[in-house]
Amino acid sequence: MMADTFPKHLLILGTASHVGKSAIVTGLCRIFSEKYTVAPFKAQNMSLNSWITKDGKEIGIAQAIQAMAARVEPTADMNPVLLKPKGDRVSQVIVLGEPFADKSAGAYYDSIDEMHEILQGSLDRLGDKYELVIMEGAGGAAEINLYDRDIVNIGSARLTNAPIVLVGDIERGGVFASLYGTVALLPEDVKKQVKGFIINKFRGDEAILQPGIEELEKITGIPVLGVFPYSKLGIPSEDSVSIDDKTASSEKLYDVDIAIIRLPRISNFTDFEPLERVANVRYVDLDEKLGTPDAVIIPGTKNTISDLLDLQSSGMSAQIKALHGKAPVIGICGGYQMLGNNIKDAGIEGDKDAVYEGLGLLDIETVFGEYRKTTVQVTKEVNCGSPLFDSICGEDVHGYEIHMGESSSSSPLFGDDGCIGSDGTVIGTYLHGLFANRNVRKAFISYILSKKGLEFEEEDMESDPYEDLADILRTHLDMEKVYDLLSLEPR
Repeated sequence: MMADTFPKHLLILGTASHVGKSAIVTGLCRIFSEKYTVAPFKAQNMSLNSWITKDGKEIGIAQAIQAMAARVEPTADMNPVLLKPKGDRVSQVIVLGEPFADKSAGAYYDSIDEMHEILQGSLDRLGDKYELVIMEGAGGAAEINLYDRDIVNIGSARLTNAPIVLVGDIERGGVFASLYGTVALLPEDVKKQVKGFIINKFRGDEAILQPGIEELEKITGIPVLGVFPYSKLGIPSEDSVSIDDKTASSEKLYDVDIAIIRLPRISNFTDFEPLERVANVRYVDLDEKLGTPDAVIIPGTKNTISDLLDLQSSGMSAQIKALHGKAPVIGICGGYQMLGNNIKDAGIEGDKDAVYEGLGLLDIETVFGEYRKTTVQVTKEVNCGSPLFDSICGEDVHGYEIHMGESSSSSPLFGDDGCIGSDGTVIGTYLHGLFANRNVRKAFISYILSKKGLEFEEEDMESDPYEDLADILRTHLDMEKVYDLLSLEPR
């Protein structure tokens, strides 16, 4: 029996962005959590899809999902640095779940030594609590122009001396060159830590791939630990890269068309992924025609005022207002603020003391009075007054808030949150994660179907997406070798 010395660390790096690192870490978290205490870790994330922890800290949604897969509560130490792009090469820097500053890339890199200390502290705290820490890199591992400031790939490797598994995406083409080239360009000390390859998103006959695998292993001395098939996963997307992959839903239960406005600074589009398996969900750019959808949703945004002005100048606001009375209109977070009468700004997002006219579909006023962000998990009771949700009046819904500004409403939708329009078909709320509530999803789709003379049929109980993902890894990844990399035996 091997001697188990904890904590153990494993680092999953990629040849590029969007090759599947997050999903692989998620699956590993689920598998290892059967026998060990496990935490995910990503030193630095750049994403507009975020999550609020129980203590009100903001982290990337991928690490929250990975923590859930590991059966543990998400914490800020799992994603100590989160960058939320705001445009004009400036990002809001979230450190340990709290807004730190708005910085350009250059200014942020000037503080990179301070970030290293923060990462070490997070790793130490996770190591005190968990036996395994499964770490995720960001983008491509071999960004040779960034090695002196790369805290998430090179930094995580050097802080922990963890074995590295490198992931390549065969769907993009050139996977063997990508894997070989990445290893060749890594610093010598980090290169020695690469202990395995994964080829992801493969379609076809694996036997045809085998000669390439054998040659890659021969010239690098590094084994290919698994070839994963292309799979549609039931876990939320990580970042704005994923929205480019979205097309109108092909697998749906109902003939329901939901149009989501693709704001230039859209955030938390993962709010709507639970609807994709029951309806046709399509993202509409501001210069496109809305058509005649069954419902319109204005999502959250990183900058409400800028996106409101773009919504108006493009003519999309006029298209939305023209649908009032013909289809439900829903605003989430920033979209909720846009549906109101006006937004007053003390200079937080727009011009100081400016008043911006909203779409006027909800009788609310929003005030940006100070640079303060509300970040909280909530449970609210559904109020009566909207035909969309009267069928679940009095029931609880769960979600989380991430927003600047405060909105006043005399007809709230969920507890003291949100607003119901005069005819009940325009609604707004600050609650992210709304459609992850089964009762909300059922009430919303049932209302739309009733207008079309159709009936809602109860959704089949969903399989556990974490177990589905873990099963893919169990089938296609040499887990015995992964355990060996960590000097562990399955308990």
